[in-house]
Amino acid sequence: MKFNPGRAIVAGLAGTAAMTMLMTMAPAMGLPPMNVPAMLGSMMGGNVILGWVAHFLTGTVLALGYAALFASRLPGHAAARGVLYSLLPWLMAGLVVMPMMGRGFFSGAILAAVGSLMGHLLYGAVIGTVYGTRAAVPVTPHPARA
Repeated sequence: MKFNPGRAIVAGLAGTAAMTMLMTMAPAMGLPPMNVPAMLGSMMGGNVILGWVAHFLTGTVLALGYAALFASRLPGHAAARGVLYSLLPWLMAGLVVMPMMGRGFFSGAILAAVGSLMGHLLYGAVIGTVYGTRAAVPVTPHPARA
């Protein structure tokens, strides 16, 4: 599949939106609150608007990375490739980003790690699906059925 940055940007925005919706439902599912824009904004002078921009920008950049480097290399259907890829940003968030924000590895709690994993898996499924499948194979009728 040829790299398509426009489609990757749309996939990143859609994936980030889906992940954000799941984050808002986290407490109703028995998971700790996951307000990534507020956490990011706290690192930017407390400006939650900048946190929202950073959240969607990160999701878009990660989708561009997926499209450029992984979409045509990972096995499986488009959604499965996105889910496989999503394990990488989940690990980076849990092992690097959260400790940098003073929250410990995977936010220091198994439920937070599970909630983050759920959000990242949803993000990956959406970016994989929206970005699409490998190059389309023309459908030809079966000779016996033609």
